[in-house]
Amino acid sequence: MPTDATPDPYANPIAFGQRLKILRTRKGMTRAQLGGLVGDKTASWVRAVEEGRLQTPKLQTVLRLAEVLRVRDLAELTGNQSVPVALFTGPGHPRLRAVKDAIDAFPFTTAREAPPIAHIQARLASAWTARHSAKNHREAIGALLPDLIRDAQLAVRQADRAAERRSAQAALSEVYSLSQFFVAYQPDAPLLWRVADRGMIAAQESEDPHTIGVAAWLTAQAHRDSGPDHYDAADAVVEDVLRFLTPLLPNASDEVLAITGALTFEAGYTAARRRETGTAWRHWDKARTMAKRLPDDYYHPVTSFSQAIMGAHAVTVAVELHAGGESVRQATASDATAIPSRPRRARHRIEKARGYQLDGQPDVALDTLARAHEAAPETIKYNGYAKAIVLEETESKIPDRRRRASELAVKLGLLAA
Repeated sequence: MPTDATPDPYANPIAFGQRLKILRTRKGMTRAQLGGLVGDKTASWVRAVEEGRLQTPKLQTVLRLAEVLRVRDLAELTGNQSVPVALFTGPGHPRLRAVKDAIDAFPFTTAREAPPIAHIQARLASAWTARHSAKNHREAIGALLPDLIRDAQLAVRQADRAAERRSAQAALSEVYSLSQFFVAYQPDAPLLWRVADRGMIAAQESEDPHTIGVAAWLTAQAHRDSGPDHYDAADAVVEDVLRFLTPLLPNASDEVLAITGALTFEAGYTAARRRETGTAWRHWDKARTMAKRLPDDYYHPVTSFSQAIMGAHAVTVAVELHAGGESVRQATASDATAIPSRPRRARHRIEKARGYQLDGQPDVALDTLARAHEAAPETIKYNGYAKAIVLEETESKIPDRRRRASELAVKLGLLAA
């Protein structure tokens, strides 16, 4: 190994502060940047922790450090190899292998005829419905995806005419979009990026504005969830596609208007992650104006963009800005029952729980997470923020809170029954 190589933070039993410094350096972050992202901590505080002049922070702060540094296993930061905790990656769904095999396969020789595009589109519509209505939505779509992927790939290869090929590419891109919902937060980041890239390529080949918008929405999310180093890439994707879609809005269909609104909110979401308060709320307000142009009962099948979702989006912005009081105010004003999608409703409740936790209301946070679990167990099971709250409260000094947190931790697979 070269003498100037960055050491492995978990190759040897080194102190928490040393690990923190190594991981921060690997991310190219200054102490001031890390402190600000963790929650108004100073550069001197970070330095004191790194140098061992301060004790290891409390669990809530450790989990926030892991979040900012995008640590996949808490042991990378704490050094405890006996209790690995995958915070931001789910456990790996039993159907992941079959979905991965279908994505990775490109059979160029087959005597089988591809189903008609209309047939694939009808199956996609059913799959989206299943995703929104099923409590275990990954299981529902994981069972459908392998055949959908193979058939959509085959339809593209067998398309003869230009118009037919564009329609097939649009269907294939949508299949990849559905696949990204399944693959996200599972232990195969390269697979997620293959799906996102192929979805964008197929969308571009389709030349369909709505399809391009959906692929961009998902690609931006993949960038943003990869950490602060990728926020600029997320913004670039959103801004470029918004420039493409905006001239179409005066005569746009509901679906094009909805995906434009969803992308507009994504820009605000990333701004909130950066703690850019004014920019975040400005994008949210612009997205809300677009939502008001949609029919009252309209609900975008991929992004969930609608009038009903804007309250949930407001909670997300407030939480990402770490505004506890505002998070609670927005959570109180929002109506989870107005969201028809089970997984999206569960995610909204997780965001509300984050707000209550920020505001110093851990009991309400746990109750809200329990309701999220009732709505869609697979959503909370794969959500790092929810797991962080639950793990923190399993160490509460209040027996009843600790008991309820432990019971929920068992349901999420974080603790043994």
